[in-house]
Amino acid sequence: MELQRRLGLLQTTAINTIDMVGIGPFIVMSSVMAAMGGPHCVLAWIVGALLAYADAMVWAELGAAFPDAGGSYVFLRRLYGPQRWGRVLSFLFIWQTVFQSSFVVASGAIGFTNYVQYVLPLPLSVQRRALAALVIIGIVAALYRRIETIGKVSVVLAVVVVGTILWVVSAGIVGGDWTFVADIPRTFRLDGLGEAMQSSVYAILGYYNVCHLGAEVRDPERTIPRSMFISIALVTTLYIAMQLAVLSIVPVRQAVPDQFIVSIAIERVFGHTAAVVATVLVLLVALSSLYSVVLGYSRIPYAAAADGNFFAVFARLHPTGNFPHVSLLAIGALSVGIVLVFDKLRIVVASILTMRILVQFVGQAVGLLLYHRRNGWAGFPFRMWLYPVPALLAIAMWVWLFLSRPPVAIVNGVVVLAVGVAVYLVLARRNGWFPWDNRDDR
Repeated sequence: MELQRRLGLLQTTAINTIDMVGIGPFIVMSSVMAAMGGPHCVLAWIVGALLAYADAMVWAELGAAFPDAGGSYVFLRRLYGPQRWGRVLSFLFIWQTVFQSSFVVASGAIGFTNYVQYVLPLPLSVQRRALAALVIIGIVAALYRRIETIGKVSVVLAVVVVGTILWVVSAGIVGGDWTFVADIPRTFRLDGLGEAMQSSVYAILGYYNVCHLGAEVRDPERTIPRSMFISIALVTTLYIAMQLAVLSIVPVRQAVPDQFIVSIAIERVFGHTAAVVATVLVLLVALSSLYSVVLGYSRIPYAAAADGNFFAVFARLHPTGNFPHVSLLAIGALSVGIVLVFDKLRIVVASILTMRILVQFVGQAVGLLLYHRRNGWAGFPFRMWLYPVPALLAIAMWVWLFLSRPPVAIVNGVVVLAVGVAVYLVLARRNGWFPWDNRDDR
């Protein structure tokens, strides 16, 4: 059996949107405010959007040219060659994904659990961990079905996502004090931008989720690029509007990292009952994001296994639902294990982005430039605007963001990468892979 192309532009844009807008912006918005210390903190969202657009140009070219399940795994093998460096980088990507994907899912579940305490206090650590585990189990159960059903559900969830943010924006319009806008030129500075962007970029990531589902997208040459650019435009506009609305209600000096800033803003304008309703909606948004994240990540080990470069059991499709159920269950199980060990959100999310920057984001952009230099544009139905400026901009910004990470996050990312290299070399020696083979990549 093969995956079926049943997702159109509406469904793929919805999947990207709910992947981008999870619990992240509702938690990190106060962290962005605290990091920059002034209303000019909106700059962190604008620069984050610029990075997303530059990087999406790379993803759009690759997704339109290679619309298969697996996203970056497929791209790295195609760009660097399937037998040599492409094998190395794609293996390292899968290796990191095994850890990173489960940590991403766990971070969403822990964020959900932290936020639910606004309406239902959970004083005991065991209570919070149990709830986070149940959330993940519920998400896996919801995804245990055919892809066209998931596409329809994603549209509904995307409506809830956008509606929740618009409610926050309306609070600022109805009860906000917008005199702070005049202070932006006076307070403007770049201090804290790197720290703030750790949060804003974390909240924006997910625009490329459609590339993981490339084998299930109709008319991928047009649908994949469009869905990414539309979702980035929609989500970043909503983020900036929500940040401005929150600033009009909650002064910057009152913001602290990981604060329930949305609930506070709604409560000050519409009262406690409305704030409880808003919190419930935020929790629903968090669930929808987890839904999309697990959906996309479950396709990556499947693609690697189907290609003969991962454990064969992950290539199995459900006999009636025709989806990669083994991969789905494995990611769910690993994520549950993580939340049972950790219950602090910052510990879980600290190294997520660091693990991905070098191999995935920088590796893809550099590989695309090298590929075009060797092979031209044949087979690429989409060409980035102002080539190669967006790719070069993305590389520079990713490297800067990597170096701006906290030292512990950099160490964790490098350690995971180093262990992955060691594991690859052991397997390569055993299987006769590069660098112990004599084959070329032609």
